[in-house]
Amino acid sequence: MPNLDRGDFTLRVCDGVGAFTQTEWSELSGTSRGAPDYNPFLSHAFLSALEDSGCVARKAGWLPQFLRLEDGCGTLIGAVPCYLKSHSQGEYVFDHGWADAFERAGGRYYPKLQASIPFTPATGPRLLVRRDRDGDAVRAALANGLRQLTTQLGVSSAHSTFVTETDLPAFTDADFLHRIDQQFHFFNEGYSTYDDFLATLASRKRKALKKERRGALADDISIDWLTGGQLTPEIWDTFFAFYMDTGSRKWGRPYLNRKFYTLIGERMPDDIVLVMARRDGRYIAGAINFIGSDRLFGRHWGCIEDHRFLHFEVCYHQAIDFAIERKLRVVEAGAQGEHKLARGYLPVTTHSVHYLAHAGLRRAIDDFLEREREDVALMNHVLNEHTPFKKSDQ
Repeated sequence: MPNLDRGDFTLRVCDGVGAFTQTEWSELSGTSRGAPDYNPFLSHAFLSALEDSGCVARKAGWLPQFLRLEDGCGTLIGAVPCYLKSHSQGEYVFDHGWADAFERAGGRYYPKLQASIPFTPATGPRLLVRRDRDGDAVRAALANGLRQLTTQLGVSSAHSTFVTETDLPAFTDADFLHRIDQQFHFFNEGYSTYDDFLATLASRKRKALKKERRGALADDISIDWLTGGQLTPEIWDTFFAFYMDTGSRKWGRPYLNRKFYTLIGERMPDDIVLVMARRDGRYIAGAINFIGSDRLFGRHWGCIEDHRFLHFEVCYHQAIDFAIERKLRVVEAGAQGEHKLARGYLPVTTHSVHYLAHAGLRRAIDDFLEREREDVALMNHVLNEHTPFKKSDQ
């Protein structure tokens, strides 16, 4: 595939994060452990584990097509994690209806380009910039390069999901359409203990959460946090069984394989905490969380025994406990879930962008997104009126 040359820089298309050295990749925004903006899903360790395990590959419908932006001296100054996709699975921003409508009208929606982190509904930079370069200029070059690649490949569209507000202007200036959605995040307002957080809730809500947490552990269930060297192969075997049980019921075929968990356990163990529930001497449920510079990202949960409230305890309450203990500012608890509101997680707007090559399809989706944005904004307003926190007049 030819390069996209623009005089003062060259934009190359690469076959994945393996085309970058770890040193090169760590110089890009959000990718370096220990940096104040570190996002574990953007790390070389996470992305390479997806590739090396085969979870992302042509066969899986995620063919890596990373963009690599170099200056005139051949120095890496920007990148985009990008994939050529033959389906819309594992994205958490749904465009199946767009695909169906376009194909019924005689178009071909797949393949498409997807600039995102596979299987990961967590906001983070998608237009990655070397820290010592002009961010606006590099982001503009990358967004325009993604649009040009869409044309060059002759595909229907390019999409970038869970983008930051910093990335948005470069995308919209490059004729990407803006879409919004909703997640629920917990915000740590400097709490020293979980009880400090409870004190900010209305009395009825506070009592309900205390009762729920007691109920979750009523059957002699205890909770362990496992991280770093505690993530042994045996622990991963146990957690993978939980993941397969839930994933098989939720998606039909789970996205991740056992090798992926081995690789992240080897490459980024200190960025992971497993919240594991134990009963009668064995683990019966667990959730995996990833640790960023200032936030905890909740991802998958699974169990082999059903206990009332245990999902809420393992996935949401324990995440708050961990964030407070580690002084993390935010907990992102994954996609959807209005049930999180009652547990102290607040509605947050998420962003995605979409470039459609076909003029008719673009007009139809543009009209749809305008109405959808109004609906999502209204829902956020309504939900914010029903948070469990004390009202100002209480």
